[in-house]
Amino acid sequence: MDEKNEIASLSFKFAVRIVKLYKFLTEDGGEFILSKQLLRSGTSIGANVAEAQSAQSKKDFISKMSIAQKEARESNYWIQLLLETGYLPKKSDKVKSLQNDLESIIRLLSAILISSKNRTE
Repeated sequence: MDEKNEIASLSFKFAVRIVKLYKFLTEDGGEFILSKQLLRSGTSIGANVAEAQSAQSKKDFISKMSIAQKEARESNYWIQLLLETGYLPKKSDKVKSLQNDLESIIRLLSAILISSKNRTE
């Protein structure tokens, strides 16, 4: 993964953590529906960031990054739901770390989108 591209690196590392969390939830926790939703949205963030890197235009770049941001917000929803339903422990340092990483990704995507939109106007 490109360590020079912060959002690409962060979103890839987040996706790896989501895959591991999915394995834990399905193998140890017996939860399949919510965890599948989180797997899809959590890994989609990095996929859209990767697609944005080879966007055909500034508009295409903004579109892909906007989708990544939406997927990040959706991932936050699924994590919250897993916490509230008891599938994830509320006081877990690993879960808090995952949430912090996700907040960083959302902030960075927001900054990228604001900056990109300002350059197109």
